[in-house]
Amino acid sequence: MIISASRRTDIPTYYSNWFLNRIKAGYVYVRNPMNAHQISQISLSPEVVDGIVIWTKNPTPMLDKLDALKDYMYYFQFTLNSYGVDVERNIPSKNNIIVPAFQRLSDLIGPDRVIWRYDPIFLSETYTMDYHIHYFEELAKRLSPYTKKCTISFLDFYRNTEKNIASLAPSRFPVEQQEQLAKSIAEIAHSYGLRVDTCAEGIELQQYGIEHARCIDDRLLGQLMQCPLNVKKDKNQRLECGCIESLDIGAYNTCCNGCRYCYANYSEKAVRTNSGKHDPNSPLLIGEVGPEDKITERKMFSCKVNQLRLDL
Repeated sequence: MIISASRRTDIPTYYSNWFLNRIKAGYVYVRNPMNAHQISQISLSPEVVDGIVIWTKNPTPMLDKLDALKDYMYYFQFTLNSYGVDVERNIPSKNNIIVPAFQRLSDLIGPDRVIWRYDPIFLSETYTMDYHIHYFEELAKRLSPYTKKCTISFLDFYRNTEKNIASLAPSRFPVEQQEQLAKSIAEIAHSYGLRVDTCAEGIELQQYGIEHARCIDDRLLGQLMQCPLNVKKDKNQRLECGCIESLDIGAYNTCCNGCRYCYANYSEKAVRTNSGKHDPNSPLLIGEVGPEDKITERKMFSCKVNQLRLDL
């Protein structure tokens, strides 16, 4: 099984001690987002965890602790955009902190295991087509020796996203402009030896050398482990999403990055409340198990094709 840590929150930045405590304990509790009293117990044993996909905008708190993951194959989805604090309120200096953290992470684990994400892309009076093209190239110059690929996507206006980003006055971004910007990004990326793909986008851009991504990618994990995985597409994601099945150990309304475009936070008040309930020693990311909670142990098995499947 593959662990996602996490599409729902930035675990390396805010909850790295908790995550590494759960790795040491060998299991984690995860509340069902649709029914908070249903808790899954998920094994983190290296015998059943085939890989971990770690999502972050700032891995700095984890960089000196990666040895705790030595028994696992893992890679990072590292979002590094050109937006300012008006969009990504609590992200520290890209120039002084985030870019160097990207470079150091790559030095520690290798460029194949650090995926650069330049997403989500939106347009406004400040963040124009020319702005994105200019700063994408500035980032590509500095990041290209430290990664092999960049994943892009265009902003989806979910209900909470639309409300949170309204003050930035996003411009119309028709498909024709998306295609034009993607073409320019691809030309820049390819000039620096980087591949480009899109995350959960229906738009076809293969003519520019842009493929559809699998952000949780059995092909990459199989290549890194030199062992293919027998896994299915994740049916719980959007149709356009190419990711394969995984178990996410994060929680919504817990990320403190303050990004205006975030789909995982519905309320700043809820984020403050939840983060205040965090205990790095708890099996749950937020809070404790209550008397009305029901814990069910999730059936876990390795998907490596060279291992005997006990459920067959």
